[in-house]
Amino acid sequence: MMFGLQTVSAADDTEAPGAEAAEQVLTWTAGNDIDTYLSAPATAVAGPATIVFENSVATGNTTGMPHTLTFVTSDPEFNDDVQLNILANPNDAQKGRYTAEVTLTPGRYFYHCTIPGHGQMQGILVVTEGSGEDTTAPEATAKVTGTQNAEGAYVGSASVAVTATDAGSGVDRIEYAIGADGAWQPYTAPVVVDQVGTHTVRYRALDKAGNVSAEQSVGFTVVAPPTDDTTAPETSATVAGQKNADGAYIDMATVTVTASDTGSGVNTIEYAIGSGAWQVYTGPVMVHQVGTHTVRYRATDKAGNAAAEKSVAFTVVSAPPQDTTPPVTGVTVEGSKNSAGAYVGSAKVTVSATDGHGSGVAGIEYSLDGGPYLAYTAPVVVDRAGRHTLAYRASDKAGNTSAPLTVSFTVVSGQVPPPPCPEFDERPTVFVGEVDSGVPNRVTDNRCRVGELIEDEKEWTSHALFLKHVRGVLDKLEKEGVVDRREYRAIDRAARQSGIGTPGQTEGYRTILDGSADSLAKWQQVGGGSFGLNPDGSITSGTTRAGLGMLWFPERKYGDFSLKLQWRDDAPGTGNANSGVFVRFPQVHDHPEETRPEWVAIKYGHEVQVFDSPVGDMYKTGSVYGFDRVGLAGAGVTQKGTWNDYEIRVVDQHYSVYRNGVLINEFDNTGGQDFTPPRSDDPGTDGRRFASGYVGLQVHGTTDVVSYRDVRIKELP
Repeated sequence: MMFGLQTVSAADDTEAPGAEAAEQVLTWTAGNDIDTYLSAPATAVAGPATIVFENSVATGNTTGMPHTLTFVTSDPEFNDDVQLNILANPNDAQKGRYTAEVTLTPGRYFYHCTIPGHGQMQGILVVTEGSGEDTTAPEATAKVTGTQNAEGAYVGSASVAVTATDAGSGVDRIEYAIGADGAWQPYTAPVVVDQVGTHTVRYRALDKAGNVSAEQSVGFTVVAPPTDDTTAPETSATVAGQKNADGAYIDMATVTVTASDTGSGVNTIEYAIGSGAWQVYTGPVMVHQVGTHTVRYRATDKAGNAAAEKSVAFTVVSAPPQDTTPPVTGVTVEGSKNSAGAYVGSAKVTVSATDGHGSGVAGIEYSLDGGPYLAYTAPVVVDRAGRHTLAYRASDKAGNTSAPLTVSFTVVSGQVPPPPCPEFDERPTVFVGEVDSGVPNRVTDNRCRVGELIEDEKEWTSHALFLKHVRGVLDKLEKEGVVDRREYRAIDRAARQSGIGTPGQTEGYRTILDGSADSLAKWQQVGGGSFGLNPDGSITSGTTRAGLGMLWFPERKYGDFSLKLQWRDDAPGTGNANSGVFVRFPQVHDHPEETRPEWVAIKYGHEVQVFDSPVGDMYKTGSVYGFDRVGLAGAGVTQKGTWNDYEIRVVDQHYSVYRNGVLINEFDNTGGQDFTPPRSDDPGTDGRRFASGYVGLQVHGTTDVVSYRDVRIKELP
């Protein structure tokens, strides 16, 4: 996708008559890595250039993940005269390879990837004047300061200040390292060395064109201030790791050594494994080798007092072989069939599972017609007329879960019409609103379940009117022998506690996330990332795991609905939260071809965006991601840390998005995306066929932090 005056095209071996290729070709490639491009140029010269962006099987993309190359034009620190935004997919019509003709000017260009979840794919292209580039390294110098004794040694500590200059592209950074083997570190302030002994500090500088100065160094000696300290340091060591029943450490033991000195202070800690040589201790020592080990340790203070050698002993063993194979599942469907192979009256589905790899089967689950997965304890009898699909899976005691499999069949009941149920509710007990009555949700004489006759998701004008309706239903069910008097009272009590119809309380909405642990437990996390429950009842993304994922509500599908919630931008620093609300997507576990279940919502549903940033992704708050954009001016922006009311109303294929009571977007789902070129996973007309589906909340990563609370939904007539 291109904006501005540049031209983007499929990369091939032909050129239009008279076309002149640019003198320089700059190539970016992407593969399976979601954090970095496989290759990207660092420098270029001013003038015409051909940009090649390839994300193909040839460059190593075996997952089909789309990637983009976007030049940022909204940051004043970088050039803004190349407006480039290319999306490439290994499975698109160009097989993921595109070119663009651009004109570069001297300075720096900032580029990144805008695909959700890949904000770390970024870099800087440095463009220099003329036909050449900056090939001259910076010049770096260092100066050591501090109090010196008569021999020139520094007393107590020495401070090393490093400076650098560059007449070309400019100094990018300075690095330093302590000792001959020390790792390079970014230099931000003078380096203070207070360890007694002789030291070498190495240093170098890098410019913005990538040139590195020759390594240089300064040497000096630090001595302790005069002291009458004659007491050696105190030392101790601990061993940590996972142990087996015999007390041996499985796979690895970690030895942590500590030392303290109340006099001149600890100067060095040393350790040795077995009879090996002494080494400087800089952090916990990890021992992986199987066998019995001894780690010796000692310490010296700045006055030269040495602690007596001590040791710890332990044994490391290999971990037992792990069961990594899921159970094997099977299914049978029984019942009387007609000549067309349909089951007459009912079908009985029996699921089995075996595990031949040690740990044994822990449990079996099933999902009927896209509903939530339930524990399988006995054969499932399906007696509703229609086409049905039952998904099933099993888990073993080692935590392995088999891939979901499905069996489909048809149940017919002659000329009997389908049951006239006002709602669909197959929960095991009767819920009224959010209140569980505890009464079994059994099938009544008209083939509707008890909970389906209590229209608790209808919009009632008063609580009294709702209670009258419930009691009318219960009177009939008690007369028919479906419920007894105790169950009657239990359902009536739940109806009174529900508050349905009370003005200003429920307004016909069902709360599906109320801030309690029990409410959150009804949701399910798929993919990366996570949401954590806060003491105030809100949930916050990116609290324990990184990555792109989704928290979804698997209890039921919704057709036409109004979804209300509150969200708050809690991103750290100056960044902004990036998240979204997924709607009308199918059961995520019914697509075994998707190795990442969270992508079922992205491919087959719609994401209503939450993103108030003035830079980065072009889809701002209120946008229907990939289909309908809203800018910040249309979405409105509130201060970070402020709760926002959000309502998403969906009627047929018309979407309305409200922020803080203001309509910020309307969208009619006609199937076409506004990505150019189109994404290969565009659901197209298939996207219009989903008249109902599930809802979910996106977690984007550990820096795109957003909080949600008070999630409510109401089905619309």
